[in-house]
Amino acid sequence: MTIEVEIKEIKEMLGELNKKLDALVQERETVAMMIMSQQSLKDFLMSEPDLYSIRDVKVAYK
Repeated sequence: MTIEVEIKEIKEMLGELNKKLDALVQERETVAMMIMSQQSLKDFLMSEPDLYSIRDVKVAYK
């Protein structure tokens, strides 16, 4: 194997690794935004009145 071929293979592997790292970072950013949204809406949603009571959502099984 020549040096040029080895360098080309290394560049290809680095390209694949960079794609995987980008996907991982994007996934972590998405999860972080979802958690932040959930936390920021928690107080707002807790102060809102309930649309249904517990009696409304109970299911009777026969």
